[in-house]
Amino acid sequence: MTMRAPLPDATPTTVGTAPPLVRALQRLESWDGADPIAGLLGSLSGPLGREPQRGLLLGRGSGHAVHPVLTDLAIGFWTSSASLDLLRRGRSDDASRALVGWGVLSALPTAVTGLAEWRETSDPERRVGAVHATANAAATALYAVSWGLRRSGRQKAGVATGLAATSVATVGAYLGGHLATARKVGSRDAAYEVDGVGPQLRRPTAP
Repeated sequence: MTMRAPLPDATPTTVGTAPPLVRALQRLESWDGADPIAGLLGSLSGPLGREPQRGLLLGRGSGHAVHPVLTDLAIGFWTSSASLDLLRRGRSDDASRALVGWGVLSALPTAVTGLAEWRETSDPERRVGAVHATANAAATALYAVSWGLRRSGRQKAGVATGLAATSVATVGAYLGGHLATARKVGSRDAAYEVDGVGPQLRRPTAP
C-alpha cells in the first residue's frame, strides 16, 4: 500500500460567515495549546512508524484505513449499552455491563490504529487529532470505571458514569468526523489517487 506524502503544516483562515462550529474547529486547528499533547503522542507512536507494523496498522492490502472500521465496534458496544440503560432500566444489567467491557477491549486496538493514522498528519490535523485522542482516552477510562462499578454492584453509579463517558465519547467522535470528512485524513491505496475519482486534498506549502 503506497502512502501519500505527509501534508505540510498550515494555519486555517477563519471565515467569518461560516457556522459557529466550523469557526470553533478552525480555531482548534490553530491552537498551539494542543502541541504538548501532540508531542507526547509523537513519542508514544514512535514504534508504529516502522515497517511492517506501519503498513499493517494503516490498512495495507485492505485499500484504506482500518481505524474507522474499529471505531464502529467500540461505538456500537457503548451505544448499545447506553440504550439498554435508558430503555430497559435494570432489566438488562448484565448485558449492559458486558457491552461496556467489550467496548473497552475493542477501544485498545482502535486507539493503536488511530495513533498510526495520526503519525501521517501535520498541523492543523495533528492538533485536532491530539484533542480527539484525549477525549477518547478519557471516555475509555470512564467506561472502564463504569464497568468496575457495575461489577461491584453499584449499578446506578456505573450507569451514571457510563452516560458521562458517552458524552465525552460523542465529542471525540465529532472531532474524528471532522478529520475524516472535512480534512480527509485517512490512509488509502495509491490507486484511488489516480483513478479519476479521488478524493484529493491539496494544500499550499507553508512559508
